[in-house]
Amino acid sequence: MSLKTRLLVILGVTLTVTWSLAAAWLWWGLNDEVERTLDRRLAQSANMVAGLMARLPEDSWAADETRRASIVAPLKGVACQVTSAQGQVLARTHTNMAAILDVGQPGYSYRQREGEDWRVYTLIRDGVTITTADRVTERRSLMRDILALVVVPFAVALVISGGVLWWGTRRALRPLDGWREALSRRHRDDLSPVTATGLPRELHPLIATLNALLERMRAAIHREQRFTDAAAHELRTPLTAVKTHLQVARRVEGDAIRQAVVHAEQGTQRLAATLDQLLALARIEGAGVQHETDGATVADIVRSAVRDTQEPARIVVPAKLPDARVGVSLELAATALRNVLDNALKHGPAGLPVTLDVDLAPHETNATAWVELRVHDQGSGVPDEALAHVTERFWRHSATSGSGLGLAITAAIAERASGELQFQHPASGGFEVCMKLPQV
Repeated sequence: MSLKTRLLVILGVTLTVTWSLAAAWLWWGLNDEVERTLDRRLAQSANMVAGLMARLPEDSWAADETRRASIVAPLKGVACQVTSAQGQVLARTHTNMAAILDVGQPGYSYRQREGEDWRVYTLIRDGVTITTADRVTERRSLMRDILALVVVPFAVALVISGGVLWWGTRRALRPLDGWREALSRRHRDDLSPVTATGLPRELHPLIATLNALLERMRAAIHREQRFTDAAAHELRTPLTAVKTHLQVARRVEGDAIRQAVVHAEQGTQRLAATLDQLLALARIEGAGVQHETDGATVADIVRSAVRDTQEPARIVVPAKLPDARVGVSLELAATALRNVLDNALKHGPAGLPVTLDVDLAPHETNATAWVELRVHDQGSGVPDEALAHVTERFWRHSATSGSGLGLAITAAIAERASGELQFQHPASGGFEVCMKLPQV
């Protein structure tokens, strides 16, 4: 269901129910008030007749009964009878309504004659009984007229309100239609911000959210384009080397063939390593890192990472590791630490040790603690102005071999595990990489 239809249905139903309740309330109140008013009219008629009777001389009723009964002229829908204390009819409007106008209990009552209902009021004053009555049919006719006066304006108002509601809803949502058409006419590659001109103020947060999403998509597409270009360049180099060495192997003989094949194998290994790291980075950035409540122990992470490095003997590990767990799986945490260790072994002075320290530190913003894994080498490190590029894909500080993806993978794992990756030049010399992971 469209927003326009939904608004029309909700507002239309609300308007109809509200008007119906108002009309029913009005009808109920009018019906009750009319009944009371007509009852008061009966009582006032009886009191008026009683007043007239008190002023007339007694010999006015000395005539015979037929003549006395004809003194009061009959009225349409209304009947009246005056009876003395002895039960003698002094005056009445209808001679054929004895069943309705007979003396009864004082007050209001309903009586029936020939299938017609009458509302009767009996008043006794100074020994004289006055009975007044009107037909219920007349009352119902009056109520039908009043009902028509209530229903007709209600129906007219409902129709007019519905029309105004339909027109107002279409007019209010017209900017949305224009905005939708403008978006549909956009080129598929157009990710520029959407303007909020002419749109209601309530939609501005939605526009801001959409523009933020478009900006993230634009940045992601730009990043992926750069990544694709860099990956193509990085993969082309070992492929070209493999192709060249294979071509050389076809043209030479003896030891030269073996040497060319060895170089081709090295290029293949470099290509395979680069592809593995590309797949790992894509898996980490695509699926993300799930925070694990159990995680992995620090001892298991250090043991696995050191074992998988190129020169585990050069790594100095603390004799006692803290009994703590991090909120990352063992595979990912070990991969991140191994990349940092391999980077230190590769760029540090040959033969000199690489130190690994593990500490617990309080978190700056919440009650959890950091597990700090600090890798320190004796090399010159990276200049301060180049530190911002260390975690970029395929960025390399020196001409040494490598894919330039190791620290990028480590940074991606740390970021998605709500951790941090820091670089610094300690006062004691060398270069230090600190990876902080949240403790569980």
